[in-house]
Parts: sequence; structure tokens; C-alpha cells
Amino acid sequence: MKTVLITGCSSGYGLETARHFLAQGWHVVATMRTPRWDLLPASERLTVLPLDVTDPASIASALQAAGPIDVLVNNAGLGLFGAFEATPLATVREIFEANTFGTMAMTQAVLPQFRERRAGRVVNVTSSATLAPMPLVAAYTASKTAIEGFTASLAHELQAFNVRVKLVEPGYAPTTRFTENGAQRMQGLIPEAYAPYAQSVFATLGSASAFTVESDVAEAVWLAANDASPRLHYPAGADAVALARQAA
Repeated sequence: MKTVLITGCSSGYGLETARHFLAQGWHVVATMRTPRWDLLPASERLTVLPLDVTDPASIASALQAAGPIDVLVNNAGLGLFGAFEATPLATVREIFEANTFGTMAMTQAVLPQFRERRAGRVVNVTSSATLAPMPLVAAYTASKTAIEGFTASLAHELQAFNVRVKLVEPGYAPTTRFTENGAQRMQGLIPEAYAPYAQSVFATLGSASAFTVESDVAEAVWLAANDASPRLHYPAGADAVALARQAA
């Protein structure tokens, strides 16, 4: 039985991905800052662990408790809408700590076991904003774009050890807690001068004809985790697929 460790399982993509892997018969290590067993179906194949990807001690503790894993899914992260002009650099650093350095730290922590076994998969969840950047998410897009470059380079670096590194690029999903989870962080980031423009952007997002749903991402992660080919990009959701085709 294979084991997958997924970060950020308290909601959204991470939670749905954990459910999907459980349904496929895998042992799932679902991690979140505050563990909640009630979010997932009861199963002997489920382990729920506390994990803060910005805390090295938390990472070490979670990986020790998880034991050997076959796949790491780096999904944990923070969302941010706001005008960059009004975004404090401390907030930008907070976004990078979770989205960029957290992903790098988790990856670095699992690579020794993957390299020694000459097997393993790292699946990094980024965003379709890296394919077609949109306004009012400059800091968020930068944090995810950094992971795109990191993953592409690392894929070459680890090929000799039979370790595959993949990118799942979800589109916009209004049903996730992207905005809700960052509401406090976003206060004051749309100054009056930007308000009319921001309203126009949000109206456009709300009227889009194609959205990504959590199951789209779970299926893309599943495909990436089980694909032994050198393929790097896995767009998830109708809108992300369309953007990927435009960028190709």
C-alpha cells in the first residue's frame, strides 16, 4: 500500500485530495495546522497530523510520525487579494513563507528518503495565475511562480534518482476558502483609488463561465502522483486547461 502525505488538508484542494486518495485505497497522511479527524471518512488508512510548513520543528515532527512516504503533495498555502501598492512587505514575506519557502522546506525534508530508495514523487500545487497572471494578486502570483521555476529545475536535478517532481496548476475556484482564510490579512489592501477597478475585477471573476472545482484538482494530483513519465505540468479545471493551451 502506498502512502501520500498532503499538506493543507483542513479545506479546499487538500481536503478533497485526501478524500480522493483514500477512495483509491492509499494510506493518507493528512496534515493541517489544527488536526481535525472529523473532516475525513474514518479509515484505518488515515493518519491526521499537525503541521505548520513554516516551522522546521513541526516539519521534522510530522515526517517522523508519518514514517516512509511515497508521495508528497505540497498544497498548503495562503491566498491574497489586494493592490500591491497597499500591501505591506511584511505581508508579502508571510505569503512567501507559506507558499514558497514552506513548499521548499517540505520538499527538502523528504528528499533524502526518496533519493535513498530511488523512488518518490513530489507534487507541488501552484496556480493558473502562473500561466496567465491576473490583477490584484501580484504577491500571491510571485510566490507561486517561484515554485514553478523551482519545480522545473528540481525535476532535472532528481531525474538521476528516479524521483519525479510535478506541478498541478488549478484555476480559480470560488468554492474554496481562498478569500475567507485570508480575510484579515487582506483588510485595507484595496485603497479607495483602486476600489472601482477592484469591483470590476471581482465582477468579471464572478461572471466567468468556467470554474475549477476541488475534484478537478484532486484528480490532477492523483494523475501526477501516479505518472512515471517526465511530464511536468498538470493544469486542473476547465479554465486552467484553457489558459495552458493559450500559453503553449
